[in-house]
Amino acid sequence: MTATLTAAPPRASAATAGVFPALRIPPARGADRVRATARRAGLVHAAEHGGPGTVTVVAAADAAQALRGRHGAGPLVLVCDTVGRTGLRLALRAGAVVLRAADLTEESLAAAVRRAAHPHPSIPYPDLSHLLAGGPRPGDPAAAADGGGRPALTARQTSVLRLMAEGHGNADIALLLCCSEHTVKNVIYEIMARLQARNRAHAVAHAVRHGLV
Repeated sequence: MTATLTAAPPRASAATAGVFPALRIPPARGADRVRATARRAGLVHAAEHGGPGTVTVVAAADAAQALRGRHGAGPLVLVCDTVGRTGLRLALRAGAVVLRAADLTEESLAAAVRRAAHPHPSIPYPDLSHLLAGGPRPGDPAAAADGGGRPALTARQTSVLRLMAEGHGNADIALLLCCSEHTVKNVIYEIMARLQARNRAHAVAHAVRHGLV
């Protein structure tokens, strides 16, 4: 039986500190622990099924298992036993928030639900760092555009984007790539235009979600 949870008004907690959506927790191994944690965070069973905006929290061994057979069913949090780069990349591309089962607490679950319900174009640094650690080296050519319309980046653009993701400013990027700061600014302008990004964080998030870095 699927549990639907919503914020309990009387109790002050990490969850009730703000406006929280309803939660739907499908039956699975580990779901009971997620449900108990949600209750301790101030979330309780609701009589009705979740409607639009309901955040589904799926407990699974990994992200690939959790995403299997899902097709855009609304905001999603994955509580996974293991979180590898491939699974994290799959989850980010699906718009899901990933939480390691080992890190499951009232506070971390509340934060994950809030992030899922109110998505932000940037990616949390720990997730981004985990993804980039195993990505292509600077200077490697990026993948060409595929049939899904994914934009292609040049090797120079990919290198600049990866250094942006690591937190380097324009001057540092110019020094590391042995080029002028003016060249770096031009490349960043090209990246923003290619990815239709609003800012540097949005460009990095877009690139990771689409497998460009």
